[in-house]
Amino acid sequence: MNSENIANGSPDEKDQIDMMASRAENALRFVLSLKDTDSVLIITDESKKAIGKAFEYGAKKLGAKASSYLLPENKRPLDEIPTDLHPLFEGHQVFVNAFSGFAKETPFRIKLIKRQQSFGARIGHAPGITEDMMLKGPMTANYEEIAENAKRLMAAFSKAISAHITTSEGTDITLNIAERKFETDAWIMPGNMGNLPAGEIWCAPVEDDAEGMILVNGSIGDLGGVKRPLKIIVKDGKIASLESEDETLVSKVKELTSLDDMASVIGELGIGLNPKARLTGNLLEDEKAGGTAHIAFGYNENMPGGCNNSKTHRDFLFYDPTFEVEYEDGSKRIVIQDGKVVV
Repeated sequence: MNSENIANGSPDEKDQIDMMASRAENALRFVLSLKDTDSVLIITDESKKAIGKAFEYGAKKLGAKASSYLLPENKRPLDEIPTDLHPLFEGHQVFVNAFSGFAKETPFRIKLIKRQQSFGARIGHAPGITEDMMLKGPMTANYEEIAENAKRLMAAFSKAISAHITTSEGTDITLNIAERKFETDAWIMPGNMGNLPAGEIWCAPVEDDAEGMILVNGSIGDLGGVKRPLKIIVKDGKIASLESEDETLVSKVKELTSLDDMASVIGELGIGLNPKARLTGNLLEDEKAGGTAHIAFGYNENMPGGCNNSKTHRDFLFYDPTFEVEYEDGSKRIVIQDGKVVV
């Protein structure tokens, strides 16, 4: 879609931009709590320019100031924040990062988020967002309802010390989550980051205290949907071995989880809650889907208690999990059964 000059575009293009702007406005209002006194900077690129423009229009419809920055295509994949972007951070209360997602840009994205958080901003992070997500998928969700469900599930994890996660496909792993607070992207507070589309809760498990096996049958961050399941054996919180009939996938995952010493150390436990999110192979949407969970390895210092300083972060998603939670008083409770929240 050409968004260079919306006024001269076709009626269909204008209608799509208007619809995307309405979705963007909804997320800005309910997820990012945008006020008419706020200023928004949208960081986008050539392929996502129409989406960036929709967020700009949506912000202006809410009375806020809004501007956009286009990432330099001739320097992609980026390792560092572009020099001419640095001076633009100051003075904005909200950032929206709506650009293409490249596996090799994960270190850049971490640096970008850290920089934005240093200004105490609210950050909507959307690497790999698509027009289809805006028009038909997770961006059409009722975010007020998702927020209520997130509150209820987060309350069920209060005073938890461990989570035993199993699936009928073979996942069987126990994570230490003692004193590791859950967060959500259903509402984004100052100094915090959440994804757009939104719809999950997550925490940073204790990095050196996870044992078991993850059977990844959904998708992997930046690599897409898996054609053959990937088995990850975890010992003392670290990837001990990888197995799959897809040898190319094993090779890619080994490379991406070996970028530094902490890249293969556990970093996140996430649970999807968005009923409009579909399983498409794009983890930005997949990880929000109800009935899924994901475990990530790598960076988590932006999460409560997180101690993993890796320069990368990689999510691994699986379907229909059961969560048995153990609490400080020794009691146990199933909070999710075969992907369905039961609290």
